[in-house]
Amino acid sequence: MLNRLMRDHKHIAILLKILNKKRILLESGESVNFNLVRDIVEYMQSYAEHSHHPLEDVIYEYCLDKYPELPRLARLNEEHQDLVASSASLMSTLNLILNDVVVAKEKLIGDLSSYVSAQEAHMLFEERELFPILAKDLNDEDWHEINERCLNKLMDDPLFSDDDNQLFDELRNYLSLSD
Repeated sequence: MLNRLMRDHKHIAILLKILNKKRILLESGESVNFNLVRDIVEYMQSYAEHSHHPLEDVIYEYCLDKYPELPRLARLNEEHQDLVASSASLMSTLNLILNDVVVAKEKLIGDLSSYVSAQEAHMLFEERELFPILAKDLNDEDWHEINERCLNKLMDDPLFSDDDNQLFDELRNYLSLSD
């Protein structure tokens, strides 16, 4: 399960790098594919917010229940909620643009910048604070119990899995061309 979370972070980092490149292009006056940007944010909303973060929450709550002496990382749940709000704001701005509503370029650049920064800081926090606790303090029995608790929250990654899912085809094609 921990390997899955770390693999998710690796995939998310790839997408955040693309978003950051798009932000830089916008800042320099270049045009960008807003559909691609929206696909990335939509992926983050559909997968990260509905599978990845809930898994982290279940694992962390298990840890707190079983090992009350572990450090309290109260900001984990708060950051997950903040990221949902940040992605909703960015998606709203993108939808306005894609519906031909005039939006100040600075608004989109600011939303992109805030979103990428928040996501990167959150992943760094988890990798430095949460994941080491999980790796050090949980045993095989704990991970088995966690896996049982997480079964109803697990979903296949709709972008980085090998299935024939056509969801995010344009984004998948973009990623394959940029390798």
